[in-house]
Amino acid sequence: MFHLVELQYFERSDFPQLVAWVTSPEFLLQWGGPGFDYPLDEPQLEQYVLEANRPGSKVLVFRGFDTESGKVVGHISLGQIDRKNQSGRIGKVLVGDPAMRGKGIGQSMIRQTLDIAFDGLQLHRVSLGVFDFNHSAIEMYRKVGFTLEGVLRDARKIGDDYWNLCEMSILAHEWKTRKTATPV
Repeated sequence: MFHLVELQYFERSDFPQLVAWVTSPEFLLQWGGPGFDYPLDEPQLEQYVLEANRPGSKVLVFRGFDTESGKVVGHISLGQIDRKNQSGRIGKVLVGDPAMRGKGIGQSMIRQTLDIAFDGLQLHRVSLGVFDFNHSAIEMYRKVGFTLEGVLRDARKIGDDYWNLCEMSILAHEWKTRKTATPV
């Protein structure tokens, strides 16, 4: 069962919910990469959104709003927007409530973000990074049309462990072809 999720700009009023979703250093690294320190807090989020969601911004930050329940259920960003090279990077993808996972919410947020990237911003390439143990996310990204470009071995350190990071991307013509073949 797919839930209809609408992307809306992430706002300061969303900070407490996001902070509550991030419950461990491992989860914070998996969600936010190395740009945050555990525990996640509002000052870090203030810095994260400081230059976001403005005309010409290099980062757009969204919440996933479930129109059925009327609740915020997710988070996603389109960052590293480089208008000269027509590229961007999806990051910080999260369906916060574990009970809502597996219902197409993440896929819906990714598709809408790709529409913004390719149709709205006229980007040519969108990339993302996902840890190699996150099999469900990798499979979802493949379903949407991302291609695995390679694996950065031991790219992130957490405690005494290192995690491998899979780099994936999709190009504008691939997205347009996929969208035409399988409308959402």
